[in-house]
Amino acid sequence: MSLSGLGMVAIWHDLLPEVRTEFHEWHNREHMPERVGIPGFLRGRRYAVIGSGPEYFNLYEANSIETLAGQDYLQRLNAPTPWTQRVVPSFRHVSRALCRVVFTQGVGSGGVMLTLRFAVPDAAAEALTNALCTRFLPPLPYRNGVSGVHLGIADRAASSVETAEKRARADTTLVPSWVALIEGNGVPEVDAACAELLPALMATGAEQVEQSRYRLEFTRLKTPWSAG
Repeated sequence: MSLSGLGMVAIWHDLLPEVRTEFHEWHNREHMPERVGIPGFLRGRRYAVIGSGPEYFNLYEANSIETLAGQDYLQRLNAPTPWTQRVVPSFRHVSRALCRVVFTQGVGSGGVMLTLRFAVPDAAAEALTNALCTRFLPPLPYRNGVSGVHLGIADRAASSVETAEKRARADTTLVPSWVALIEGNGVPEVDAACAELLPALMATGAEQVEQSRYRLEFTRLKTPWSAG
């Protein structure tokens, strides 16, 4: 399906292995309910890597980029709970982008997500945005087994704000500039869609493309009885 709103938080990270069990409990029972409880946050999803790439991918959907840059979210980031303060220092190789959604289309949520992180020179940004949104992305949701295709462009200022939660991480947090997501039934389906998209990305100016695949592990809406 289309994303629930026009703002998204995309986070990739590894994790110290000795904290994995506690991380899952914290993320399921405190952190994700806390995040989707913020006004304007609509849904959270966590994915685990298939093959190579950062171990986890977390996706939060929100009303708009203004929601993500607003005081409600910022206040939460600056007041981490004791459990958050205990778990977050175990994150490694974090990449996090607060994005304005510029394209989203689909028929449902898929069990597998392919993520693309890439950079675009400023001079090529407008042309690439237009090409992706009008020519290259619209056909992909109609491919067999593809349930949704989405494109976000990071708000670098909002993504780079220093907060108490960010300072608690052991590593520097990178900010991917552009994020494309392809979700579907399985790895062959999202790979086939990606194989169609990648040449167009490279031909129209995308650089430093990083690709990973993930399986859905957990999802949460506002309340536990509407967890899908």
